[in-house]
Amino acid sequence: MTGFLNIEGVTKRYGEIKALDDVTLEVSKGKIFSLLGPSGCGKTTLLRICAGFEDPDAGRVILDGKDITHLPPNRRPVNTVFQNYALFPHMSVRDNIAFGPRTAGRGKREVDSKVDYYLDLSQMRSHADKKPRELSGGQRQRVAIARALINEPQLLLLDEPLAALDLKLRQRMLVELDDIHDRTGTTFLFVTHDQGEAMGLSDTVAVLNHGRVEQVGTPSEIYEAPRTGFVAAFIGDTNFLDGVVVGKVDDEYSRVRVDSLGRDDLLVFNDRPLSLGEEIFLSVRPEKIGVSSRPPAPNPKVTVMVGEVEEVIYLGSFTKFWVRVGAQRLSVQKQHDIFILEDKPPSWNDKVWLSLHADYGYILDNYQKADEALLPLSGKGAAPGGAVL
Repeated sequence: MTGFLNIEGVTKRYGEIKALDDVTLEVSKGKIFSLLGPSGCGKTTLLRICAGFEDPDAGRVILDGKDITHLPPNRRPVNTVFQNYALFPHMSVRDNIAFGPRTAGRGKREVDSKVDYYLDLSQMRSHADKKPRELSGGQRQRVAIARALINEPQLLLLDEPLAALDLKLRQRMLVELDDIHDRTGTTFLFVTHDQGEAMGLSDTVAVLNHGRVEQVGTPSEIYEAPRTGFVAAFIGDTNFLDGVVVGKVDDEYSRVRVDSLGRDDLLVFNDRPLSLGEEIFLSVRPEKIGVSSRPPAPNPKVTVMVGEVEEVIYLGSFTKFWVRVGAQRLSVQKQHDIFILEDKPPSWNDKVWLSLHADYGYILDNYQKADEALLPLSGKGAAPGGAVL
């Protein structure tokens, strides 16, 4: 492996529970790499192994060509930012940030100069003499990040650093974290269960599930081309359609019978070679399905379905619909452009036409039922194998 941080075949058990199962990942230098998954998937355990707080039962951790698997935390060029900030409550902001270099025996002039730099970097100079209790959650988190970065670690580990903040503050802190990363060039390993954080901040995302890596890729690859049903369901909303290939249009497109929709002519793009009679599982994002109160103009690559609106939720910039088509309940999202000029939007019990372009679905490598807790409470309906969506 050629990455800056290489995690090679790491396994960790707690009694009968296998928290990590042969995890292998490669993190490039200077990038933001996110470990994303639900609670209990193993992401924090993996972070603690990288930090030196836990030892793996098998596997290695290599940082910049050096095996650090069994090095104690204080001998690793690694720092960690925790969810609860872990600031010293009796120290000022300045003294909290200065703690690391002072403990390392750096000279006063050097320490003062570096503290001033990181106060500016974290936009905390005007709060330098305050105690943590006098700061907001976002300010405390900026101090924690500055305190970690002042030691100039080769790798910064961030364990759900924004989880305790409200939505608006999380969004602002994401921008600030990205700016701090760009200005320092430090490699970030970021743990989160929040898809929005991972998608908005990361260069690369690894999705974990029950201790195993489901998929690694850029945010757009993870969202647009999920390999498994778990990834498709965990990253945003999706509709699952299972069907059987009943015809080949050409090398690029096939026709599929989807019994839950009552159709045998759903046109799909061949994301991989398909054969007649093959069972496939298709993921279709809600925003990829068009919805209209009138029949749309014909398009040879678009399958048109008639359904009935069962639920409507207006969310400002878009509206979500749940539409019954045959035995399937589809989640559909309509973006608002100039809403006041649009036709009257569909409402409950209205008849609507749904349009699905053949290029807008994605054939999964395999389907597995996602935990019901991961799926939205509203708009659940039939999915393959009795799963809910």
